[in-house]
Amino acid sequence: MLNKSLILSLLVLFAMAPAANAEVKLIAIGSLDGKIGDRSTETSALLENGVPGNLLGGLGSGLAYAGNNTFIGIPDRGPNAVAYNSAVSDTASYINRFQTIKLKLVPSKLGSALPFTLTPSLINTTLLFSKDPLYYGSGTGLGVPSGVPALNTNNKNYFTGRSDNFNPTQISTYTNNARFDPEGVRLSNSGEQIFISDEYGPYIYEFNRNTGKRMRVFNLPSKFAVSNLSPVSDTEISGNTSGRVTNKGMEGLAITPNGKTLFGILQSPLLQDGGTNGAYTRIVKIDIATGATQEYAYQLDNIGTSAKPKYPTVSEILAISDRQFLVDERDGKGFGDGSKAAFKKIYRIDLTNAPEVSNITGENNLVGKAVSKTLFLDVVAALTQNGIKEEDIPAKLEGLAFGKDVKINGVEKHTLFIANDNDFLGTLAPDTYHLTSVDNPNKFFVFAVDSTDLPGFIAQKIKGKDEDSRGDD
Repeated sequence: MLNKSLILSLLVLFAMAPAANAEVKLIAIGSLDGKIGDRSTETSALLENGVPGNLLGGLGSGLAYAGNNTFIGIPDRGPNAVAYNSAVSDTASYINRFQTIKLKLVPSKLGSALPFTLTPSLINTTLLFSKDPLYYGSGTGLGVPSGVPALNTNNKNYFTGRSDNFNPTQISTYTNNARFDPEGVRLSNSGEQIFISDEYGPYIYEFNRNTGKRMRVFNLPSKFAVSNLSPVSDTEISGNTSGRVTNKGMEGLAITPNGKTLFGILQSPLLQDGGTNGAYTRIVKIDIATGATQEYAYQLDNIGTSAKPKYPTVSEILAISDRQFLVDERDGKGFGDGSKAAFKKIYRIDLTNAPEVSNITGENNLVGKAVSKTLFLDVVAALTQNGIKEEDIPAKLEGLAFGKDVKINGVEKHTLFIANDNDFLGTLAPDTYHLTSVDNPNKFFVFAVDSTDLPGFIAQKIKGKDEDSRGDD
């Protein structure tokens, strides 16, 4: 017979043990056509590479909840998957923007494959600009025209994806560079401000949601910048020993439920921390009121071998509370890459006992200092269990956002939306797994999450015209 003290000890251990996932279940899939234009008809003229300047693509680079069924989706720097000029890394003068979309989720008809039906629709397109002059490339010697957008006016200087739109006398975080590669987006609690993280600087900008005007810059420490700039990615990487890896800067962005703090995460480690061969990337905590920053280390999984490590990249960070977050770690394989998706996992992390590492440099010095992480969702496993082949899982699942709660069998569940970046390629050419050309839309996957899987979850309350409502309409 067990004695009383042993029983008490077992009860304590049971209470301390993490709860097993009750169920994170796929409940809906929706898409927006990747071959149509967005609502910015003034940008519809063909870009340098022949792609329409308002092609509706890349929406899942970042996804933010905006209340009710409304979300903000951001494309990245534009349709550079179309090869045309390596001197500018195939980038074009695509004007950066955010898309306001509705993702309406309703119960499916009896007998449907999934319990809910998701109907996405585009509501509005907002172009991003600065009132102050920006630095654009002249195109001289590169075989491309000037980088100054034709739509520019004295009070509207538009940000674009062109890789040569930078001042070569300044470090990469110079705030008047016109080049901008948006990757993470969040909305303020007031509903009036949009925060966007960027890979080029890296930057974090605040924009007016109604107008698209840049209102504020959150300056990151200079160690995140590179000093030798180039419009060619490989040249810029080889020309620097510190700062962010080119095209792997501030990828993800979170905002705490109280709306007071931003958390940005780098796609890959800083060059001085090992670059793409390093195991520890950085999370930057930013106080919105003061701009003050703190840093934490995040340890990437090794998807190679101990003898030859290989690391995935981070695409997103999403707040559960002011100390807990979801982080999207993934490979680049899957639909769009002509390969089979293998590693796309979402981890729950906790900063509670993590040391601050802003004064620590180098991979070896970050060992043992990373935030704690536990697997929350194996996306590849979840999708294949629902009959989706590995080769049909989008390679770039990059956007994460919580949406409205739903009821399933009378039980209220949280919803997690995952969006893809389709690289502005509305149609993909045949590959090993697809013998004919296939559509490549902007896709959205919705998962229902039991409250036991998100202990401590606090919903962000968005005010204003999209007043938050977590229940059914």
